[in-house]
Amino acid sequence: MKRENKVYIIGHKNPDTDSICSAIAYADIKNRTEKGTFSAKRAGQINEETEYVLKRFGMRAPGYLSDAGAQVREIEIHEVPGVRGSISVKRAWETMREQNVVTLPVTTEENDLEGIITVSDIAESYMDAYDSSVMSRARTQYRSIAETLDGSVIVGNEHGYFVKGRVVIGAFHPDTMENYIHEDDLVILGNRAEDQLCAIEMNASCIVVGLGAKVTRTIQKLAEEMSCVIISTPHDTYTIARLINQSIPIKYLMTRENIICFHTSDMVDNIKEIVRKSRHRDYPILNKKGKYIGTISRRNLIGYRRKQLILVDHNEKSQAVDNVDEADILEIIDHHRLGNLETMAPVLFRNQPVGCTGTIMYQIYQERELEIPKNIAGLLCAAIISDTLMFRSPTCTPMDKSAAEALAGIAEIHIEEFAAEMFQAGSNLRDKSAEEIFYQDFKKFIMEDVTFGVGQINSMDAEELKAIRQNLAPHLKSECGKHGIQMVFFMLTNIIEESTELLYYGEHAKELIEGAFPVRAGEKSCILPGVVSRKKQLIPAFMNALQQR
Repeated sequence: MKRENKVYIIGHKNPDTDSICSAIAYADIKNRTEKGTFSAKRAGQINEETEYVLKRFGMRAPGYLSDAGAQVREIEIHEVPGVRGSISVKRAWETMREQNVVTLPVTTEENDLEGIITVSDIAESYMDAYDSSVMSRARTQYRSIAETLDGSVIVGNEHGYFVKGRVVIGAFHPDTMENYIHEDDLVILGNRAEDQLCAIEMNASCIVVGLGAKVTRTIQKLAEEMSCVIISTPHDTYTIARLINQSIPIKYLMTRENIICFHTSDMVDNIKEIVRKSRHRDYPILNKKGKYIGTISRRNLIGYRRKQLILVDHNEKSQAVDNVDEADILEIIDHHRLGNLETMAPVLFRNQPVGCTGTIMYQIYQERELEIPKNIAGLLCAAIISDTLMFRSPTCTPMDKSAAEALAGIAEIHIEEFAAEMFQAGSNLRDKSAEEIFYQDFKKFIMEDVTFGVGQINSMDAEELKAIRQNLAPHLKSECGKHGIQMVFFMLTNIIEESTELLYYGEHAKELIEGAFPVRAGEKSCILPGVVSRKKQLIPAFMNALQQR
């Protein structure tokens, strides 16, 4: 199955409303103006505020993309049908030619992988042609022998098996034939009745009669009495001898153990070395239930096309989807400070000093003269309200407010009423665990040798923030040290009072706060009046203090 090439538009980890809504809007813009398939994705679980916004405007949440590295399922899978181990070598060879493959997976009726057979296995089987007992060791079915020889079973049970004896060509005088034919042998004969009779009387398990020769009723009756199978074929003795080993069931030749196969969920980078060392042409692929679904060629596994991404609302590697280095980044649309993300090639990078990526999306709609769908207008308006705290944040610009008002008109909503509903939905945190609250909007920052994390919760309810503080403060200690983070901060932002209580933990965290703001920090927290923006107020102040230090 050939996988359609897609470009994924994705925001940062622990996505907020702007990250999700801007990805959806940009996917709409790209799909309407450019060739290709553009799909909005998310790099984490959406929060209650975003969930409310999506539901309010009848939009589904983007699919989850946990890793930017390629998985096996994203590579072209050749739907080569699995074959049964009972089919003949000849049938297997014909199937390979029809499918234009050199490897056939052998499966059960339930698509469980039992083994594989390759062109090399078939070639090696001819090297055993001198071994006249190979067909009985392989338990070859009489019907398979007849089909391989383009003939038919005219006496005996075609479903029976040749299990003892050798394959012998009966090109001897009847007087000397008894010196060469043993009991249970399979004997290849011509049209002489005395030869046929002799072989049956010597307890041959099967006789193959060539050139379509007639077999008398007397001989057929004797064969039935002696439990001897008779196969009639139009071929001559030489052709029969050349073809007959191709009737061996492939389960006798197939590889059963140490089969190199991969699952659809495997990361390609994790299996590349195995592919390089094994050097097989094709590899069986199993789905998440362990069932065989097809094969992937070595060439496709090594030369796979990397995921193509467009990043919105971030340009920091620490905030990007896992293994972002394994993807091709095509564009970045953002409104934050420049981060440390590197790309393999030049990209379109649009970064504007506005309060929300949604505002940039509104501008792009205007630049491309596209009508904004009503539901997407609602999403973008919500994103601006959320990121600017309904225009209270110092990050808010006149462009943000103008865009939000225009979008509200298209979406037919009243900004103040909608904002109250949205913030109420997003601040319903009483029943959440400390860990859920902590990671709802948490970002990691790196400056030289210092790594710190900052989370934030916005609420219009002072009592709710107070309750959250009691649960959250002990959790900061357990998070410090994870993923190389040396200091942990958490902003409890009161939208109405336009202030933040900053919780902190970690060595030098207190000194950093006091170096960044004209305050004396308490034992575990401090109040920052007028500070509501992590991006515009807290992070720049921290970065400046770190540089000074």
